[in-house]
Order: sequence, then structure tokens, then C-alpha cells
Amino acid sequence: MKLESYWLDTVSTFTKGEQGAASGQYDVAIVGGGFTGLSAAIELAKQGLSVVLFEADRIVGEASGRNGGQCNAGLAHDYAALAQRIGTEQARAFYHSYMAAVDTVADFVKEEAIDCDFTRHGRLKLAAKPTHFDKLARAHDILVNDVDPNVIMMSADQVRAELGTDQFYGGMLQTTSAQMHMGKFGLGLADAAVKYGAKLYETAAVDGIDRLSTERYQVTSSRGTVTADKVFLATGSSANGPFRYFRRRLVSVGSFIVVTEPLAPELLSRLLVKQRSYVTSKHIGNYFRLTPDNRLLFGGRARFAMSNPRSDEKSGHILRAAMAEVFPELGQVRIDYCWGGLVDMTADRLPRAGQHNGMYYSLGYSGHGVQMSTHMGKVMAQVMLGNEMANPWRALDWPSVPGHFGKPWFLPFVGAYYRFQDLIH
Repeated sequence: MKLESYWLDTVSTFTKGEQGAASGQYDVAIVGGGFTGLSAAIELAKQGLSVVLFEADRIVGEASGRNGGQCNAGLAHDYAALAQRIGTEQARAFYHSYMAAVDTVADFVKEEAIDCDFTRHGRLKLAAKPTHFDKLARAHDILVNDVDPNVIMMSADQVRAELGTDQFYGGMLQTTSAQMHMGKFGLGLADAAVKYGAKLYETAAVDGIDRLSTERYQVTSSRGTVTADKVFLATGSSANGPFRYFRRRLVSVGSFIVVTEPLAPELLSRLLVKQRSYVTSKHIGNYFRLTPDNRLLFGGRARFAMSNPRSDEKSGHILRAAMAEVFPELGQVRIDYCWGGLVDMTADRLPRAGQHNGMYYSLGYSGHGVQMSTHMGKVMAQVMLGNEMANPWRALDWPSVPGHFGKPWFLPFVGAYYRFQDLIH
């Protein structure tokens, strides 16, 4: 069993990065080589701006290449509850942003001819309890009437017919959701950014950003120093570097994944017939899908802990047991991959994007980052080009998390709370 990301292990190495030391003057310096930074680099370079991008490790080596491979429409919230809290107009705008984000991913795939196994079979949210089905049915009615006509309810029998398990009581299908090979998509974005003229530096951790004047910054990395008129931070809650302001506002939560050996066609004829993306309705639930080579990818929080090799392996055992509970026929299949990654959560699970100390940023995708990171890289490029109204999150304030200074000491307590909620609801 490999303790590494399937997405990163099954994609070619990026070979078009810069080989020498970084130097010179640029219009925009981007910090972070995931989907956010790469999509911004493409959009800016296409408009003729000079762009340099620094990635501390390898291109898409962190969250962009370590996730569950789902590209979903819809919020990380119950839409009705969010509308009640912030108003229907704003909630509707946020929901539409996520729908547009999936379209942005599809557009990149088509326009840049990225071979990444992109498919759009939808995401099915599975009711783990009868009461959860009732809640999904109410959510469906509100969504269809107010914001998304592409949502369908499925009965327990319909779910059983396409999943070959009797663990669920029905579900809600968001038909516009998608999936793809994350490593191939990231490599395609990186190749496109270079094609348009951006310079990409891997293994180039940024350890200093100094404001030289109102419109000039000096960015210092382990591979050299540049100056730039604008800086765009696409780092997530990086544990290193000059990003303390953001670390106090983002809570990094571990998410863990296992991937099986390739499954036999006769087995797949009974399980995952529709090859959608799936997520269960519990607070500490699971998500799963097939990979392009017919492996089952099965993930979830598993443990409220940070990701490291020991933690990943412990979580892998928990996930294997959960997978066997959902699909008893898979109880003895070999696990070929097990890994973890960090999900950058905001307190209200809504992204944040804007400016701080003159620098632009887009962060905090809260478990829905594949589509929104790609979308917001493009959006923030438009903001840097002068269209501030393109940013849907511009009006949100962003206070720090009380008592949080970068290390989430409170995660075990959060985990205990959500386990209790799953027991009683």
C-alpha cells in the first residue's frame, strides 16, 4: 500500500518549470501552485501580463492533488438555512457561484484540451437515516423552486439499483456536478500557464513578502527574489511563510482517502453502475467514486486529526472498515493507496477572497475547493485587471477564529461534537 496520493502517483511529472534562480520584475507574483494559482496565471498571462508563480513543493502537490476527485455544484450549507441567515438574494448568488464554478472547470478542460477524464454524471447525496431523507426532500423542493432546477430526488430502491447496497434511504442528485483526474487536470493547467508565458517555480517556498511602495512588492523565495506590481496569495493556510493573518482565520482539518485495487467488471456491474460522485449525509460522513481505471476511491474525515504518514495509515484502517460496511463485497479487496490532506475551513464554511495589506488572496474553500479554487483563480485575475465586482465574496468580513493561532488544538473537541450530532440526529 502506497502512502501517497493516487492522483499524483498516476500523472506525468511536470517538466516545464523554470530551472534557474528567480529574478526580475513582473506584473503579478502568485504564491501557490494549486488550481487557484494556476488558473489565475493562465487568465493573467492570456491578457499579456508578466506572471511568476512560486510553489513550495510540486505543482498541485497539496490540496489540489490530494482531494476526493469531486467537482460539485452546490454549497457546503443547507441552502434554506443559509438563506434564512444571510438573505435569499445573497444565498442565491453564492449558490449560483458554485454552479458557475463547475462550468469554469469544464471550460478550462475544453479550451485547453486537457485530457483528465472529465465526466459530468452528477453527485448523489445519500441519506444515511430516514430523517435525513426527509430533510433532503425538503431541501430539494426549495432548491428546485428557488435556485436549481437540476436537482432530482431518488428513492431507496433507485439508490439500491445503482449502488448495490441497502445502507441508504434514498438521496438527492445534483445533476450538473462532475468529476475528473485531479493530477491530470493540474498538469494541464500548468502546461497552459507556461504556454501563455507564465514562469512557474517548483520547490520555491516563499519566506518573505515586503511592500516597497504602494504598487510594488518584493517576494523572496528559496529559489530567488523578484519584484512585482501585484501579489496574489493562493496558498491555503500554509504552516510556513509570512501568512500569519490567514492562519488565524483558517482551520486546517485532515481529510483521508483510500483507493482499492482495480475492480473486476462483473463486480462493477452490481456496484456504482452510474459512476457518479457520492457523499453521505452524516456530519462525519464519507465520499466515494470510481477512478478512471476502475478503482474505488473512498474518503472522509475518519479522524479529526492532522495529516501525516502515521495519521494517514490509522485513518486508512477506519475508512476500509467504513467501505466494507457500505459495500460488503469489497471487504477483502486490496487497498493500493492511502493518503491524507488538509481542508482549509473558514468559521462559516464560505470562501474568502479580496485584499489584505494590498495583496490579493482567495482562500478557505472548506471542502468544496476543486471547482471553486479553479473558478476563483480566474475571478481574481479579473479583479486584478480592474473588475472588482467579479468577486462574489467581496462583502464578507473575516474575523479571526477566537483562540486560534495556527495549530487547531480544538479539533478533538470538534470531532466529539459532530460524532454526538450523528448519534442523535
